Amino acid sequence: MTTPDHDGLRTTSQLSRQILTFIACVVLFSSVPYSFIIHSGHLGVGNGLMTALLMWCPAFAAFATCGFFRIDIASLGWNWRPTCYEVWAYLLPIFYAFPVYVVTWTFISGSFQFSAFAASSGAAFGFPHWSRTITFLVVLPTYASVGVISSMARTLGEEIGWRGFLLPRLVQRMGFTLGCFISGCIWAVWHYPALLLADYNAGTPRIYALTCFTLMVIGAAYVFGWFRLKSGSLWPAAMLHASHNLFIQAIFDRMTHPSGKALYVTTEFGAGLALTIGACAFYLWTRRREINDALPGYSGMQPRR
Repeated sequence: MTTPDHDGLRTTSQLSRQILTFIACVVLFSSVPYSFIIHSGHLGVGNGLMTALLMWCPAFAAFATCGFFRIDIASLGWNWRPTCYEVWAYLLPIFYAFPVYVVTWTFISGSFQFSAFAASSGAAFGFPHWSRTITFLVVLPTYASVGVISSMARTLGEEIGWRGFLLPRLVQRMGFTLGCFISGCIWAVWHYPALLLADYNAGTPRIYALTCFTLMVIGAAYVFGWFRLKSGSLWPAAMLHASHNLFIQAIFDRMTHPSGKALYVTTEFGAGLALTIGACAFYLWTRRREINDALPGYSGMQPRR
């Protein structure tokens, strides 16, 4: 008969093998789109299809690892309810990003370019002479609804892998604090080829961009991880990721002119988001006791009402 200690060692060994297999698959699958991105030097290569493929590589790695170890993919966290977590995940990026941009627009002269954003948006929607009206009545509401759904079609691929598969295993293996930290480091490093070898940078020196981006992503790993484990679902993380990308990249960044030191504060490569997301991460970390570190099996992660 196997003793409980041996069972624990066996479980730990299984988790480690699953984690390492998943990471190896991510590297293998990501090498395909990254070869095109690095060769061209642009994230937009293939009209953006290579970036979309890259964002789905963590999901493909999760599915492959589940198949290899005969893990039920239902354990990745597909349940939607309770909906309150998706609502908060949608709103949170506005709360932590908007103050960064308001401070920048206020204190850095010439950094607020709403007129240029409105002119571009109005022309894109076929109303160049009614740009401000169209921006407020059509463009922004469309971005905030259909745009987030479109963004989620890509971010879901990452979240199936990072938060659906990897994070629960790291947390069960190492606990919430270290599990989120390791997942954040892996998530950040996965972006490095695009940042160092392509044009995934807003324009600041690479070492500065790399530092700010890494700190932001590690902080985000705690925020995304808390929502994933608290809700028992990967959908809040996917919604949070989609809302983050949409509001920051498609709206706030486009409203900001790179005047003065604006780029050193804004975008995903500036210090502003690293600070505000870090503050959110610290707050949720203080609520880590709400997360059951000893997860009783991945399919047993039920929503906490």
